[in-house]
Amino acid sequence: MRKIITKEDTAPGGFLKFCYHTWAGGVLLKLLTARWLSKTAGFLLDRGVSKCLVKGFIKRNGIDMSRFEEGPFKSFNSFFTRHLLPDHFNVDEAEDSFVSPADGKISVYRIEKNGKFEIKGYSYTVETLLQDVSLADKYMGGLCIVVRLAVDDYHRYIYVDDCSHEGEKFIKGRLHTVQPVALGARRVFTENCRSVTVLHTKNFGDVAQIEVGAMMVGRIVNNHESGSFARGDEKGRFEFGGSTIVLLVEKDKIVLDPEFYENSENESETVVRCGEKIGEKIS
Repeated sequence: MRKIITKEDTAPGGFLKFCYHTWAGGVLLKLLTARWLSKTAGFLLDRGVSKCLVKGFIKRNGIDMSRFEEGPFKSFNSFFTRHLLPDHFNVDEAEDSFVSPADGKISVYRIEKNGKFEIKGYSYTVETLLQDVSLADKYMGGLCIVVRLAVDDYHRYIYVDDCSHEGEKFIKGRLHTVQPVALGARRVFTENCRSVTVLHTKNFGDVAQIEVGAMMVGRIVNNHESGSFARGDEKGRFEFGGSTIVLLVEKDKIVLDPEFYENSENESETVVRCGEKIGEKIS
């Protein structure tokens, strides 16, 4: 049985609640979500002096370092993007298995025939998310899978299947937090900066993988401009902060484990590990 994160578990703290639910906080939010501020933070966290932040960060967030390489780390970002130990990096290799691209908390939404889906009371369209009318048509009636990474998660992500792609499309935007407090106050996934890659997969059709930047994330770093890749190959990494991966899957390509649908309907998230099976191919 997978761990469940309820809406009570993610109730907003005082500062975020102030920022997203008051007029004065909204003024401050314009500064906090600006890309230049996150870029500056990312630059500083690349410097060697930032190593002094690592020990306190591990303690405050209760991070289990037994899963990860020990270091030494050259900077805070070097620590934040640390690799898993080989024994803790397991990718389901069964051909029909659809796997999670990352550690995180999953929510699932059905895309209606008109391309709309709803998250936390906000209606989204696939066209607005992708900023591509013709590509959006491909995902009508399909699935939107949201994998939310918190600061204590593994921040590298993988290809979900053997695939090829022609490169990413970067969409500029702001950098809201991806915590539920923001999802219920703003259309975060279409406001935030994001990178869109269409993966031509061996088993699941064309899967759109969208890496979404978040507050205080300096960079979305993808490893490849284009090419062919195997399931489990590292696609890229997020530098400091929480972040999100959104997967769009075509209609009638996969069926997910029932608990993901049930938990999402109850406004809860399901905890998964990178490479873990979360569904399977529809024959």
